[in-house]
Amino acid sequence: MLEAKYNITAMFYDVLDYPWELIYRKWRPILLGDVRGRVLEAGVGTGRNLSHYHESVDLVGIDLSDKMLVKARKRAKKSHCKIELIHEDATIMKSLESNQFDWLLSTFMCCVMPDEIQELAIEQFCRVLKVGGRFRILEMIYSENKKIRKRQEFFAPFVEKVYGARFDRNTLRYLKQSSKLEVTSTVFLKDDVYLLMEGIRRE
Repeated sequence: MLEAKYNITAMFYDVLDYPWELIYRKWRPILLGDVRGRVLEAGVGTGRNLSHYHESVDLVGIDLSDKMLVKARKRAKKSHCKIELIHEDATIMKSLESNQFDWLLSTFMCCVMPDEIQELAIEQFCRVLKVGGRFRILEMIYSENKKIRKRQEFFAPFVEKVYGARFDRNTLRYLKQSSKLEVTSTVFLKDDVYLLMEGIRRE
């Protein structure tokens, strides 16, 4: 269902996302500026991050929607690093070998994934990261601020219908429950909504 939704949403995704992209584009260079080595971006979408990777990066980007990847491939041509884009399910990653990535990046993918499959994706994050490999995951959650929360609740039906995203996912909890991933830092980039989770793959 998510794949079918995003194959439709891909046609107007960048237009719908434009108001938020005015904020996100300021964050992207900061989020990706120190990333080096062999990198997996899970949920690469239309490729908004691609131009911000360092030229030395060897990047693999995966997405469930081949229509989103069509747009990402156009952006990849303007990037400075080596990029391979693959139509792949983040809960399976059957085309990716284990223990090969120095970094795993994901922006706004996990908030799209129902809780019942979040643990599957996190198991795959563990599998494909090298020991000592790092992860950086950005998601949206419900605010404790009543004014912000009220606005989120107003937009929630639209966000779920168009993007499949929700503000009540439990990604941080599942990351902390992992036996191989250690969360080393959590910080909000804006208000108490945009949660950045960072960590490392333990032995």
